Amino acid sequence: MLLLCSGMLLKVVLGSCVFCALQGWRTAGMASKLFDRLRRTLFKEGELPAETEGHGAEDFPESSELEDDTDCVSARLGGTLCFEGEGALDSEDAGDASGPDSDSDFFGESIDNACSSTDTSPIGPSPKTSNLITRQLQENWRSSKTRCIPEKLIFEVTDASVVHETNSKYVLYTIHIIHSGTFDKTPAIITRRYTDFERLHSRLRRRHGDEMDGVFFPRKKLRKNFAAETIAKRSRAFEQYLTHLHSLPELRSTPTFLEFFYLGDLRAGQMLMRVGRYQDALGSLLNALRLQEKLGCHQLLQLNQLQRVHWFFTLSSLVTCFQELGQLSEAQEHCDRALQDLAPSQEALQQHQLHPLLIPLLQSNVRLSWKVSKDKRRWEALLQEIQEQGIDIGNQPNLKECLIKESIEDSEGLVRAKSKSEDVP
Repeated sequence: MLLLCSGMLLKVVLGSCVFCALQGWRTAGMASKLFDRLRRTLFKEGELPAETEGHGAEDFPESSELEDDTDCVSARLGGTLCFEGEGALDSEDAGDASGPDSDSDFFGESIDNACSSTDTSPIGPSPKTSNLITRQLQENWRSSKTRCIPEKLIFEVTDASVVHETNSKYVLYTIHIIHSGTFDKTPAIITRRYTDFERLHSRLRRRHGDEMDGVFFPRKKLRKNFAAETIAKRSRAFEQYLTHLHSLPELRSTPTFLEFFYLGDLRAGQMLMRVGRYQDALGSLLNALRLQEKLGCHQLLQLNQLQRVHWFFTLSSLVTCFQELGQLSEAQEHCDRALQDLAPSQEALQQHQLHPLLIPLLQSNVRLSWKVSKDKRRWEALLQEIQEQGIDIGNQPNLKECLIKESIEDSEGLVRAKSKSEDVP
């Protein structure tokens, strides 16, 4: 019995030794095959060391499968791993000049470099490459933040309602004017009827006939003017009409086109302000200011005297309304904004060529700045300079009195009369 047990134990020990020996041989064989495939990957064809040339697929039956997998991995990762600093930038800067195959040529070269270079890690990008890609992403992000997105004005009819009055019936179109390219938080709104558009078209044709060639206007119908289909078609037509006019540089800066949008709100604001309805006037005046901003009237102050009158009248009226409503910070901000453009040059100051609203605005801003704890030294110094030029600043009407006393129509008449006198030789 003892002998039988000893024999069985000997067989188990011998079997274990044989099994371990076989496993070690297979492990060594697999390691050798993997090492051989790695060398084939890292060195180009024909550059293998002499001792490896004799080994073929017959020595390692699994070689073809391993070789395919390795080549696949190399091709898949080569383009990503081999971004070199100079090459990557040159490829992007070349643009269209490199031709439609520039990307494929570049990546092909990168794959070759990956297979021939021993400095590139086979499992990930080198630190230099990683830093380069990070730097490129950061630069692209910064440039996207500062990139100027082209803006244009969009005219969108958002509502069209039929209005019944005592002796008339018409369609009132509500139009939103917004800037594209950015999120416009403060769209401006106008409401116009067909006759308003028709009047604008006839004035533009009369005053700017050459520029109006090719600009078409939706004709009036004798029947079905209040049908839903007609209203929808006219809404789209008015959007296209205003967009077309605004796309023409010769027309979009004319007083006729600009005043079609904001002049009604500006006049309504002054009328409401004259009767003490400051809260109601504030809505009309703010909308008039938004419309002037979107239409670019601020850029025309030195070229168009009518726009200059309307711009400063709007800002000054807003100062008065905010001040009467106790919103002193808003009043000071609009006052300061008006003075930034009204501040005279030294030559104009010496010749006493001052805007009628300059001194009232200066006095208002000094008082408002003191109340809201803003710096007022610049405007106090300008008031002192004006006084040193011999101009009496003590007997000037305040801002509210100036705006109520002089209407917009009176100011427009003075500007037109001055323009006609300058045109006469």
